[in-house]
Amino acid sequence: MLGILFFATLIPSISTQETDETITYTQCTDGYEWDPIRQQCKDIDECGIMQEPCKGGMKCVNHYGGYLCLPRTAQILLNNGQEDTVISQNGGSQQSTGQNVYVERTNSAPDPARNLPSTVQLMQCASGYELNAQNMCQDIDECLTGTHNCRPDQVCTNMRGSFSCLCPRGYQKRGEQCIDIDECSVSSFCHHRCVNTLGSYYCQCNPGFQLASNNYTCVDLDECSTSSPCAQECYNMIGSYICQCSPGYELSRDRVNCEDIDECRTSSYLCQYQCVNEPGRFSCVCPEGYQLVGTRSCQDINECESNTHDCAEDAMCWNYYGGFRCYPANPCLDPYVRMSDK
Repeated sequence: MLGILFFATLIPSISTQETDETITYTQCTDGYEWDPIRQQCKDIDECGIMQEPCKGGMKCVNHYGGYLCLPRTAQILLNNGQEDTVISQNGGSQQSTGQNVYVERTNSAPDPARNLPSTVQLMQCASGYELNAQNMCQDIDECLTGTHNCRPDQVCTNMRGSFSCLCPRGYQKRGEQCIDIDECSVSSFCHHRCVNTLGSYYCQCNPGFQLASNNYTCVDLDECSTSSPCAQECYNMIGSYICQCSPGYELSRDRVNCEDIDECRTSSYLCQYQCVNEPGRFSCVCPEGYQLVGTRSCQDINECESNTHDCAEDAMCWNYYGGFRCYPANPCLDPYVRMSDK
């Protein structure tokens, strides 16, 4: 069973303080204030003018000469529109029984308002309040009506009976002006770099990194998969990347593009006969009558054995380095010469 604690303001003995024919003073007892229109003391509604009069989730109930702080589950019973008294479900006055708490209006104290004349008189509201259609004082929203005196660089916040001029988010009040807060100098809001702006800030990352979805952390940017910056081969690194070239090429001065390597210029011993440079590689060639053996050496072609000569059938093929010759099959014919003829 939930125990209910509440505080009841003791009801002071109040004289009716009725208006005599001539009143020469306007002093009222605690909990009342002088009503210049009615010319008598009236109850102060502490619940309406005080900011959070009750703590701990309690609700405020106005009482003649004071107020009560009751649980939210308390119920109020009206009886002839008179005094407030706290009772339990069993009828015991001001008792905590663990049940829901009631407030009953009884005739225990006279209401100064009963001495009002038959004609209805308008109430006089405190500063920051105005009468509504029910002849009750309600708060004036100065921010909504534009009757505040906040500066253009300030934000108006309405309060009960008043208003407050505050600086926008990202600004601080210095004197009467709102000055930008340099968040970058206050704390390390960003992983890498912080850039201050008017009323705010934003984060930046070092080259090779990108801002994460939380707009604070910097993560590595894989340039090789996003922009392909290299001409041939790209290798990603933390915060950077490197370019490399295929065999037969070398990086140019910009460290991005690749240039062909002229292997024939770098060495004169690559080929037995002649070196020919090609994009990304080189090749060796041999003179006429020779053939390439492997990739670099030249070997004489034996046209006579390979039957690649053009000698006649009755001629004899004679091979020599780099070519062949055709001779008549009869050694007595030219170009043969007899020894005795020499």
